[in-house]
Amino acid sequence: MKQHVIRPVRADEWQKVKELRLAALRDPVASLAFLETLEQAAAKPDEFWQDRAAGAAEGVHVAQIIAEAPDGQWDGSVSVFIEDRGSTDFLERVVDTDQAHVVGVFVRPEQRGSGLTDALFEAALEWVWQREEPTLERARLFVHEDNERAAGFYRRFGFRPSGLVIPKPDDPAAKELEYVFPRP
Repeated sequence: MKQHVIRPVRADEWQKVKELRLAALRDPVASLAFLETLEQAAAKPDEFWQDRAAGAAEGVHVAQIIAEAPDGQWDGSVSVFIEDRGSTDFLERVVDTDQAHVVGVFVRPEQRGSGLTDALFEAALEWVWQREEPTLERARLFVHEDNERAAGFYRRFGFRPSGLVIPKPDDPAAKELEYVFPRP
């Protein structure tokens, strides 16, 4: 594995945020892993990407952790946002615990299996557990029922199926499984 720097995104890096997201949406399994298409993301104005990078850089309610190669290329990313108890989640359900929600997981194909995904998840969960207010009780994520590669990684890393199964928001015939990682 090339030596990568694992770190939070900075506000002025919006163009790299956009480039990596578009690369993720070009992946052959993007339709299983993401809720938007390449065309939808590419059509968003620069202001959207600037706001996205700035919000993640603040690190208050959301963080984006990236893997930067020595040549400056971003080879992976994971984002985490906070879901406060009593708020509503993306399915408009009331959240019953203070938790983190992991989204936007992507590692370039040539880096898969190199340990980079582990490093990104370690940094993301470190950000989650270091939060003081609110103290987060768990991290969760959703994985498509047919995305066994991702599900296998999540299980190996320590996430466990919660038993919650939901319809995929953009394809109600497909199912997504919730995986959770309790606070250590």
